[in-house]
Amino acid sequence: MEAKLRVKLVSHTSEPEKLVAASAKLCYSQLGADEIMDDLSEENIEKFLKMLMTLGHQSPIEHCSFSFAVEGVSRTLTHQLVRHRIASYSQRSQRYVTEGQFQYIVPPAINENEKARKLYIEAMENNQKTYDDIANILKSQYIEQYIKAGMSEKQANSSAEKSAIEDARYVLPNACETKIMITMNARSLMHFFNVRCCTRAQWEIREMAELMLNEVKTVAPNIFKNSGPSCASGPCPEGKMTCGRILEMREKFLK
Repeated sequence: MEAKLRVKLVSHTSEPEKLVAASAKLCYSQLGADEIMDDLSEENIEKFLKMLMTLGHQSPIEHCSFSFAVEGVSRTLTHQLVRHRIASYSQRSQRYVTEGQFQYIVPPAINENEKARKLYIEAMENNQKTYDDIANILKSQYIEQYIKAGMSEKQANSSAEKSAIEDARYVLPNACETKIMITMNARSLMHFFNVRCCTRAQWEIREMAELMLNEVKTVAPNIFKNSGPSCASGPCPEGKMTCGRILEMREKFLK
């Protein structure tokens, strides 16, 4: 079964832009804790945030964080995602959740090529059958071992299933669909968007990054006003590897 990408912003710091503005205000005033959140109109908030972004003073934006529920992505994507280390992740476990009729992601280039797609789907179906067969074989083996060790039939059956699928999962493909919860602060997100909204990022994580950016812009438009690939608000860092589409990227992300 083919999976569909879905990104949802499920939680975020209350009044994120006001909090960031207050943090910046604290740096430049003698006000105390009781007063720091006062007199922050939308106009003042926008002013503070514009100043921060212009000066490159980004530490105040670390005070707000955003949590996303993501599904319909591959293990290939999450292997890349967790390289962004200033973040928190909770991913569906293949040790505790049986991958019965697992869903999978089909790369566009494969999906558009009839011969490649046919081979790909066959590979997914074969992987599922192999996974099921190995899990069943191992489960029977473990049940026998656990009963001999003194477990009740019910306990043996439950423990055997977990033991079986944690070994059987080794045959599952990188294309296997997974679900993951992601939490990042705004500064980490900005770097994530710089890297992963770039055309040189792999297509799948780029699609996810763009959806995440759209989500945060609805609750913190001033913080993420110039977010996107690095070239959206500055020079391209890719040198000779540049895609040469800076104007296109700026038109897309700075609209």
